[in-house]
Amino acid sequence: MGLDFAGVIPPLVTPFTADGSIDEAAFRRVIRFNLDKKVHGVCPGGSTGEGHTFTVDEFKRVIEITASEVAGEVPIVAGIISNSTRDAINRAKAISHLPIAALQVTPVHYLFKPDEEATHNHFKALTEAVDVPVVIYNVVPWNYLNPAQMIRLMQELPGVQGIKQSQGDLKLMADLLLGVPDGCKVFSAVDALLYSSFALGAHGTIAATPAALPGVCVTLWNAVQAGDHKKGLEIHTAMLTFWNALVGDNLPANIKTSITLQGCNAGLPRAPMPATKPEQLARIKATMDNVLRFDS
Repeated sequence: MGLDFAGVIPPLVTPFTADGSIDEAAFRRVIRFNLDKKVHGVCPGGSTGEGHTFTVDEFKRVIEITASEVAGEVPIVAGIISNSTRDAINRAKAISHLPIAALQVTPVHYLFKPDEEATHNHFKALTEAVDVPVVIYNVVPWNYLNPAQMIRLMQELPGVQGIKQSQGDLKLMADLLLGVPDGCKVFSAVDALLYSSFALGAHGTIAATPAALPGVCVTLWNAVQAGDHKKGLEIHTAMLTFWNALVGDNLPANIKTSITLQGCNAGLPRAPMPATKPEQLARIKATMDNVLRFDS
């Protein structure tokens, strides 16, 4: 068991209709939009995809559509956002018939925080119940795993093969990369500092910016892998300006707006998330031409 993927793995947005239903045709177009940008994998069901709003049946259907549309072209990392060990296992088993390369799983995220042993046992039970490697999505502010805890999970649980590191602390990212066990991988979700993450040796990214700008992020990844740091820094500058316009409490809606501006209608957010506001749209539009110079 291991992770045989690296690079740019966009978390797919989920288009919804006005009544909150999943727009399956639009979702297929979003998948194709990403594949056409030569991404290295896709991740349905994550935070950007509003996976926290999915029923188990919706989660299963989204992964089924992804598998059908991808058809083996790139690896699929399925995002599981759950508040109990039982539910996480049930969701993983619901897609066990599908060709999934890994599961991206958040720690428990509702108000109450399990202690370190409870969190360890949560991931132990999950990885023992399924045959698919797990990438822990370290994103929950009040249940944030420190580098020592993440390294312990990777060392002691063979099924935990990677970490997706969120938040903006690049020192934490560097410490994690310093101690990551052989064979395991660290993916950056530090959207403002993807260039820096790649330069430090992150194995790729699963983050909001790749969802909005998959082609640009592929260009950045390729530049850093080729050692072209002058180009990498130039792309970083354009991407940071874009990110500063994009970020907000309705981030998934703004990512959908960005994709729609590139010619792929990405649908609506699911209520109660608000759509992109006019002032947000103006800021996003003002940055698009500059950053899309680097589109692949």
